[in-house]
Amino acid sequence: MRPLPDMNLLPALDALLRAGSVAGAAAEMRVSASAMSRTLGRLRRVVGDELLVPCGRGLVLTPRARELQPRVEAALAGALAALRPPQKLELGALEREFRLRSNDAAAVIFGPALTERVMREAPGVRLRMLPEGDENPADLRDRVDLDIGQMGRLPHDVRTEPLGAYHYAAVVRADGPHAAERLTPERFAALPHVTVTRRGRVFSVVDEQLAELGLSRDVLATAPTYTAACVFALRSDVLALVPREFAHEAARAMPLAVLDIPLTLPATPYVQAWHIRLDADPAHRWLRGALAEIVASWAAPRRAGCSGGTA
Repeated sequence: MRPLPDMNLLPALDALLRAGSVAGAAAEMRVSASAMSRTLGRLRRVVGDELLVPCGRGLVLTPRARELQPRVEAALAGALAALRPPQKLELGALEREFRLRSNDAAAVIFGPALTERVMREAPGVRLRMLPEGDENPADLRDRVDLDIGQMGRLPHDVRTEPLGAYHYAAVVRADGPHAAERLTPERFAALPHVTVTRRGRVFSVVDEQLAELGLSRDVLATAPTYTAACVFALRSDVLALVPREFAHEAARAMPLAVLDIPLTLPATPYVQAWHIRLDADPAHRWLRGALAEIVASWAAPRRAGCSGGTA
């Protein structure tokens, strides 16, 4: 690579070309005329042109100087923009695509409110929801802008913020024989269950707590998503175990009844995660803040009296 010229010469060159005189450029740059004259000498050597030449009692720009003038102005403006702190975010004018990854529970619980907020505050923003799968946390470096859910071990260059915790409930079809039941541990264990797992695992904290009571359950089926588990419950007399907030959203759209799980299960925390490249980005900070506010508004009226946990 060729060595870069002294970039401190750029403002002086801009001043000289606009002022058309050493004295005028010196006054603008707040240096002495002799210092600006020396700078003009350096610029002549760097550019390979005289730039300013005598004309009567003053100076005039050479053709090369006139050619350079708009390019110098643009280069200086670009440099100043690059080195200036971010301007205040104008949401109404923001045009951006964000790629968010989550399971279907988070998408159903928070997606509609986030979409509505985007439409209202930042109509130029587009949300692209990506499903969970056999993802790699390193995807946050280039493929995913925001990850929402339970996180295992993350790379050192990923930031996280706690959002809340899932509490679980059971759903059954609203016209089925169990819709009006108040579940006891014994009755809960006796009914066939549908649980959600992407890897086919059946045993969970539910089974641990039932075992402490001398009980065991029959997991009739596993489903890859919470939506699928609810559809299973609609078509058979089973308990589908899903996050409580998701259960209530599903019951608004499907003929389902929501039942309390008769166990004291731990809550399942979830976070939002992003790569440090986006940490200070104003638009991404707005997105994270909007999601955190939506989660808080959901959690506040549901915090008291919640029971449940992972299923």
